[in-house]
Amino acid sequence: MAGSSHGHTPAAWTGVIISFIGFCVAGVFMVAANPLGFWAGAAVILIGGVVGFAMKAAGLGMPKESAEMAAARAAAGQAQTSS
Repeated sequence: MAGSSHGHTPAAWTGVIISFIGFCVAGVFMVAANPLGFWAGAAVILIGGVVGFAMKAAGLGMPKESAEMAAARAAAGQAQTSS
């Protein structure tokens, strides 16, 4: 996956950071036995996913690969393995 830049976009980073903060909040409140804080952290996790998806829809994520690009990638892979 390193060659495809998978996840190296502002949308991915933002969604993951917000979700990570939500996991931390939920974890702290789970240990503190505070159900309301735990569910608030769970809500932040969901918000992270929604924000990441919205940013991707706004053009800040990786574009989908076109059929021509997929064919070119397959041809390049064939050329590397045959030589």
